[in-house]
This record gives sequence, C-alpha cells and structure tokens, in this order.
Amino acid sequence: MSTDENTALVSNGARRAYDGQDTEASRNFHDKKHDGNTEMHQAEGGFLKPLIFGGLDGILTSFAIVAGAAGGNMPVPVVLVLGFSNIFADALAMGVGEFLSSKAENEWILSERRREAWEMENYPEGEIREMIDIYVERGMSLEDATLVVQTMSKYKDFFVDVMMTEELGLQVPEEDHKTESMKEGVVMFCSFASFGALPILGYIIIPGLFPDVGEDVLFAAACVITGLVLFGMGCVKSIFR
Repeated sequence: MSTDENTALVSNGARRAYDGQDTEASRNFHDKKHDGNTEMHQAEGGFLKPLIFGGLDGILTSFAIVAGAAGGNMPVPVVLVLGFSNIFADALAMGVGEFLSSKAENEWILSERRREAWEMENYPEGEIREMIDIYVERGMSLEDATLVVQTMSKYKDFFVDVMMTEELGLQVPEEDHKTESMKEGVVMFCSFASFGALPILGYIIIPGLFPDVGEDVLFAAACVITGLVLFGMGCVKSIFR
C-alpha cells in the first residue's frame, strides 16, 4: 500500500472516530502516525470549496437559462445552443478566475512571509516581543509565553511561519502552490460545467426517448433535476460539518 493510501486511511479513520465520538478509535489512529502515516485534513477538503461553489453556481446559471428560454417559448435547439455555450463560457471564466485569484493570494502571502523573514533577520527582538504579547493576550502567563516564544525563535523558518499564522492570520502555502492553484481552477471548471449541464441534458435525453413530449415537460424535468442536485449538494456539504 502506498504512502498516500496509508495517509488517506488514517485521515478517514480519524474523521470516523470524531463523527462517532469514539475516543479509543481516535487514539488508535493517532498512534499510527508513529508508523510513518500523517493526517492530511487539507487533502480531504482542499478542493471542497471550488467543487461546491462551482457546482452550485453552474446548476443555478443553467437553470436560469432554461427558465428564461421556457418563458420565451424558445424551441429546443435554441435552448441547447444558449445553454451549452453559456455554460462553457462561464465555466472557463470561473476556472481561470479561481486559478488567478488563488495564485495571486498565495503570492501575496509569500511576499508577506518574505517581509516577516526580513524583519526577523534584522530586528528579532521586536518580533519576539510581539509574539509574547500575542500569547499573553490569549491567556498565557508572561513567563510561559516568553519561554515558548524564545524556544521557537531558535528555528527561524519555523518561527516565521508561526508568526504568519498567529500575527497575520495567514496560512503559508506549499512550495508547489501554483500547481495547487491550477488544480483548484480545473476543479472549478469541471464542477461548473458538469453540474451546469445537468438541467440541459434533459432536453437531449428525454426527446430521444419520448419524441412527442412537450416543452413544458422538459422544463418540469429541468426543475426536478435542479432540485435533486441542490439537495444532493446539501447532503455532501453536511458531511463536512
């Protein structure tokens, strides 16, 4: 079994232990980390945001197109042309937008990290004092905060990452953040296009099975499909409560 598979098993097991409030199972799965496994909470949910957001936006956009076409008594070929052309264009825009926004945010965070690293290099006493004040404000005693911060400050790269989180509230991205941003953009595009195509597919499948069906039935089918998909997305989202 590969390292990624082992990691997924540990993370999934930890989630199941939490859902069942099983402290013994949680302890067992955490002990497995000493065998070379690690928990990857972000790996499970890292693409959840573009998946849900893209799917929700896609199916609502598609339904709006179908509803407008049905209200205007447009023929089925026109609905298909309008629907698929808009879905593709919007999916492309959403995917590129997700990639560029994620990439820009990560680059900004890294620029802030470089600034913090420069400040730590040139005036470490000031940065250490700021971190001590933060921990004291959060309830630690001055002595304990001083001990903790001075110990962490011996490891500069680690300490800078801690400062980014505690002082600025920013999570430092991985080194391959451009690849991750690209993946998020692809997930957004595929999610938008896939979910957005569902209400329109009825206009292709149903006439093929029932040639004499009316356009009102096609619109009713699109309404049902949209409702079911939205319900399903809500169920998926509830898993990550």
